[in-house]
Amino acid sequence: MTISDNDQHALASANTPALAFYGKMLTFSRVQFSTDDFTAIASQLETTLSNKNSNIPVLIDSEVEQDLSALVELLWSWGLQPIGVVTGLLDAQARELRLAIFPADGKRIERILPSKKATTQLSQVAATVPNNSADSTTTTADNTGSIVENQAIAASAIPEVAETALTAETLISAEQITSLIYDQMLRSGQSLNHVGGDLILTNSVNSGAEAITDNNLHVYGRAQGRLVAGATGDKDARIFCQVFNPSLVSVAGTYCLRDNLPEHVIDKSVEVRYLEGQGLVFTVMDDA
Repeated sequence: MTISDNDQHALASANTPALAFYGKMLTFSRVQFSTDDFTAIASQLETTLSNKNSNIPVLIDSEVEQDLSALVELLWSWGLQPIGVVTGLLDAQARELRLAIFPADGKRIERILPSKKATTQLSQVAATVPNNSADSTTTTADNTGSIVENQAIAASAIPEVAETALTAETLISAEQITSLIYDQMLRSGQSLNHVGGDLILTNSVNSGAEAITDNNLHVYGRAQGRLVAGATGDKDARIFCQVFNPSLVSVAGTYCLRDNLPEHVIDKSVEVRYLEGQGLVFTVMDDA
């Protein structure tokens, strides 16, 4: 019996599921509105955003009634991408517009607006970290295996790290990339979010805190809590930690929980990066 190409394709399709759910983390920003005055909103966006090309997915959280359709159009005109609303006053309009409806917060987290001005990034700080003296490298899969076992834990961990308020340092400008150096300790319940360049922490990140950037993340103290680099999808972003022991680590949306971290990297000087087909790669770096 001869099987045609079409028959072979049909047989292959029969063995391939039509869809699959994965534990890939989506990082987006939450924008809170206290007014329905679009002029005031546009003015605030102008002072907050340095350009209209940020392409950041955002979640609408409004304390007042809004013309949701018009608000969505306004946000798109500023380079933001509304993907849903926080449940509340806008639920009915969101259903009509086929926007996602997210549950309200449980415990709120304190967002930090750094008072120290970001500095122009002249070179990658990673160049100062010895990256050719690794004594051990470990790769974790793209979370397609371990995520099944930890789906319940991940589901509770992701919302806290994924939803970040649009209150950090100014976004990347068309002319330059900026790095932010933050000298204070990040304490439990605090969140620091920097978009537009590397985030450099000279102190520690305590358990229950989170540090998020769309570029590289450097922690020169003890790195606990949630560590996120490449938050807007940059797969070349990396995380550098002096003492590595986070509750969650993520690069470009691929994440790993503390229970799945290789034991030999805990409390070591570690570089974390993403490699296509391998997932997160953990490299222990020499102190020299």
